[in-house]
Amino acid sequence: MKNISKIKWPISLLVLIMVFTLSCKDNEEPNNNTNNNNNTGNNNENPNSEINQWIYGIMDFWYYWTDNMNPPLSATEDPVDFFNELLVQEDRFSAIYPDYDELINSLEGVSKEAGYEFGLYRASSTNNNVIAEVFYIKKGSPAESKDIKRGDIITHVNGTVMTLANYRTLLKEMEEPHTLTTHRYDEDERSYVQLPEDISLTTTILSEDPIFMDSVYNIEGHKIGYLVYHFFTPGDDVEPSDNNQNAYGVYDQEMDEKFAQFKAEGVQDLIIDLRYNGGGFVSSAINLASLIGLGVTDNDIFFQTRYNNTIQAEYIRQFGEDELSKEFVTKTENLGGQLNNSRVYFLTSDRTASASELVINGLKPYMDIKIVGDTTYGKNVGSIALEDEENEDNPYGLLPVVSQSFNSLDQSDYSNGFVPDVLAREFEERLMPFGDTQELLLRKAIAYITGIPDNARVEKLDRKDVGASIEHKPRFGTMVDNQFKLKLE
Repeated sequence: MKNISKIKWPISLLVLIMVFTLSCKDNEEPNNNTNNNNNTGNNNENPNSEINQWIYGIMDFWYYWTDNMNPPLSATEDPVDFFNELLVQEDRFSAIYPDYDELINSLEGVSKEAGYEFGLYRASSTNNNVIAEVFYIKKGSPAESKDIKRGDIITHVNGTVMTLANYRTLLKEMEEPHTLTTHRYDEDERSYVQLPEDISLTTTILSEDPIFMDSVYNIEGHKIGYLVYHFFTPGDDVEPSDNNQNAYGVYDQEMDEKFAQFKAEGVQDLIIDLRYNGGGFVSSAINLASLIGLGVTDNDIFFQTRYNNTIQAEYIRQFGEDELSKEFVTKTENLGGQLNNSRVYFLTSDRTASASELVINGLKPYMDIKIVGDTTYGKNVGSIALEDEENEDNPYGLLPVVSQSFNSLDQSDYSNGFVPDVLAREFEERLMPFGDTQELLLRKAIAYITGIPDNARVEKLDRKDVGASIEHKPRFGTMVDNQFKLKLE
């Protein structure tokens, strides 16, 4: 027998998970035998043994591909290696983290940092230098009070030039106080010029608001609403009000308020910017989709979930097959009925992932979806966050894939991402401020809406993308079900 720990959920929802025990695959239990060539003591004294038994128990029951899971390594192996060895070849997403609390904090937008995100590029085909281009500065962060802007180029960290050989090491140094050597585009010089002084940055525990900005434009007779959303999290719980019975948390409530403003201002074209949105919590994806979908109510299916055979059967036994579906929420702030051609525009990149793609896929049966940007990441599977509550010496957190998502038409064909209707890769142009109508992705979306061709003459950049800071956050590529209610007895 093996004990499966409770799930500790990060926000207060009606979650009914209980501790339970299950039989396991006897022929695939972690090997506890001591190798006489490598071990001299009792294997039970190795702290990895109990941790790895827990990992195997979790994966054996919850893992979406549990029937094809790889045989486990010895129970004395490093837990990270032990976990990764279990994963099937098609699984790009399941992950183990050294600290469960840090995992949950990151999913909720809380982390220790200086407060800026950036993309990484090969500086030139003729050398191995790497540059970082600032994507955005977070509100209330140490970086906000410094002279650093979207589009600035970082070449040195702590006085060391970034290269293909060392940039990963320098990224770790950015987690502590550090200095940056930066360059900014000079319109007169028509080139990037190094700023006279290095920027010194501290780090702090920062709680990031995922709603970065919103605006309304009047362009060629079109009232266009624009909202930048960086990740899905409900925020701290709030009590529903008389005017808003559907708020899950402060950020979901803030989103409702933004849409109420769009509705009051008569917005008829809607652009949602998800270019840096790598995912997050399902409840906030439901909230956003419910504000957009044409005529959707709590009687309409947003998406359907499929688990492995054991979980699927137990879910149906307890709740019936209908409970495998997640419905929209009826919202008075819903904007769908006002939108021209029943259409919504999403700005995307190859880092638009998971819960972002869930929203796009879930709205497709109800609306005309237009995508401007790059092909999305391609993640149609979901996870739950798990910790070991019975072993205080086990700090690890698991985020295994446990489900696959389908829309109301039973479609889940985006494992290779959603292909844009209008291709626009932002790393091919110099970055403009968010909300600037000459910024590449926003400019392309406005041209699509108004029907006026984009004739902007801009310098095209020849760059090779080598990564981004947002890819190193646990929330990237996640679709975490924080409304899972299976009760296991």
